[in-house]
Amino acid sequence: MDVRAQRPARAVEHPRRRHASGRGPFGRAILALVVGLATLAALAGPAGAHEPRRPADPDRPPAGYELSANRAIAAAERSPRVREQLRARPDVAPSAYTRGGGRWQVSWFRDRDEQVQAHLDDRTRRVLEVWTGPQVSWEMARGYEGAFGRRITAPYVWIPLCLAFLLPFVDPRRPLRLVHLDLLVLLAFSASHFFFNGGEIYKSVPLVYPVLLYLAGRMLCAGLRPRSRAGPLVPLLPMTALVLALVFVVGFRVTVNLVDSNVIDVGYAGVIGADRVVDGTPLYEGDWPADNIHGDTYGPAAYLAYVPFEQVLPWSGRWDDLPAAHAAAIIFDLGTVVALGLLGRRLRPGREGTALGIALAYGWAAYPYTAFALNSNTNDTLVALLLALALLAAASAPARGVLVALAGLTKFAPLALAPLLAAGTGERRARSMVLFGGTFAVVVVALVLPFVPDGGLAELSSRTLGNQVGRESPFSVWGQYPTLAPVQVVVGALAVVLGVAVAFVPRRRSIAQVAALGAAVLLLLQLAATHWFYLYVVWFAPFVLVALFAEHRRTFAAGAASRAPTASAPGQSTDTISGSMDTARPSSAASTSTALSRTSSSEVSRRTGM
Repeated sequence: MDVRAQRPARAVEHPRRRHASGRGPFGRAILALVVGLATLAALAGPAGAHEPRRPADPDRPPAGYELSANRAIAAAERSPRVREQLRARPDVAPSAYTRGGGRWQVSWFRDRDEQVQAHLDDRTRRVLEVWTGPQVSWEMARGYEGAFGRRITAPYVWIPLCLAFLLPFVDPRRPLRLVHLDLLVLLAFSASHFFFNGGEIYKSVPLVYPVLLYLAGRMLCAGLRPRSRAGPLVPLLPMTALVLALVFVVGFRVTVNLVDSNVIDVGYAGVIGADRVVDGTPLYEGDWPADNIHGDTYGPAAYLAYVPFEQVLPWSGRWDDLPAAHAAAIIFDLGTVVALGLLGRRLRPGREGTALGIALAYGWAAYPYTAFALNSNTNDTLVALLLALALLAAASAPARGVLVALAGLTKFAPLALAPLLAAGTGERRARSMVLFGGTFAVVVVALVLPFVPDGGLAELSSRTLGNQVGRESPFSVWGQYPTLAPVQVVVGALAVVLGVAVAFVPRRRSIAQVAALGAAVLLLLQLAATHWFYLYVVWFAPFVLVALFAEHRRTFAAGAASRAPTASAPGQSTDTISGSMDTARPSSAASTSTALSRTSSSEVSRRTGM
């Protein structure tokens, strides 16, 4: 860890804190749940954070403090916890810093590397925290309450959100439905997150991988061998109840964002970059602010997207409330809700398409990890929005090319989706690839060339993709256990092979299959990543929701919404899981069976950058 001028290192993703009517008992349970959420937004209180400052005179107490820096060091070294760590590191040298609020930070360095860090109360002289290992340089690994997402991760908010996401899709009459397992697995990141919130990263990190592996395998199956699922997706609630729940959950999320959310360094970087773009200051050369020195690690689209918000709500020059970041995060999130709602109509005709769109929009809005991203005010939801729009633009190869390029120039992982989305649903594959490639190249050139630094493309690559790929991180099994490096190489190679293969296999595929295959590519990339975080779940969330929900022939039960298309004669079916009307196929199950689509509309999908 490089500590410049013997100042303590800062975490790469270090947050700056601040401040329907259903029918039947199941419907009443859902409404009671979402109404209960309404009281939660007001429960959070503001918190403060201060940058460490080194006193000019180590023998004189700074203003507002009783201890001098040297006395703070002496007090810290009397702590048994600190002495235990220093005995194992006899060659370290101490430095003391004020952190505001009557708190000291004492850090012990070997050369310029911070080895131990302790926090000390100025009045009581009591050591409050002691950190070693990766938790010295990664504050995000310490489990500070509300550091990411603020109170959205509190159990009294998180658990109701999990229930709100799951319950509308539960059919107690069919407890073994696969969708029950799928949705529970999507929520299973919470087990890892629980340990992360407690600062136990050697427990939290390994628990992510079974979830990613299941989802990757499930999406591969859905993409290569799609199946139609019996029974409605939303078995007990009427459409009106889900619409009311959707409106409430969206309003709740926006309210919590405005009342009690924090802007981490990712959103802060977007605002700084937007300000630099407008002022004509180079993005990828020159010094960024000391509290976000690596803010130039994203593609130019990540900063351009914040320009309108920064112009309306200008940056103060400090890491304050950053209203532009809040506004951007809210618009990205609402845009994804709308895109998924429209995508339902793209997938299916008529009222059934509207019903599927409502279910997709609700799935996104109720999923706790989309609320987590929104309340952290990051640019990750911008990736989700662009990928959802790419699916919506399935019929247009040029539009797909534009959207994939924009997503890839926000964060870089969506570039892996270019082969899949260039081929689309496989119709007129060569022409589609040419049109996609042309618009993709034009957008990349138009966005990259104006921001190439004096050091050329090599410097640009080093500051962005090179910085992300080359960094060390304790937030993966590869970072925690370097001996697994050969396995990481194999997983990365599999992701590359899959990313290319899905451009050709299967030869024809529905939009839902494209979504499933895109999710599988992104999941494999995340499995191979050296740095993984819960914010990245939103990259593949729209694709996974589309792939899972489109498997069901009907969205709502008969009577809850207008009837879904039914077979016109025994042995034929017009049910669809693909997004376009299915070709009838012989069947021995009469009108309750459904055909798997062998022809489809177009395609599109894309996803998220790392």
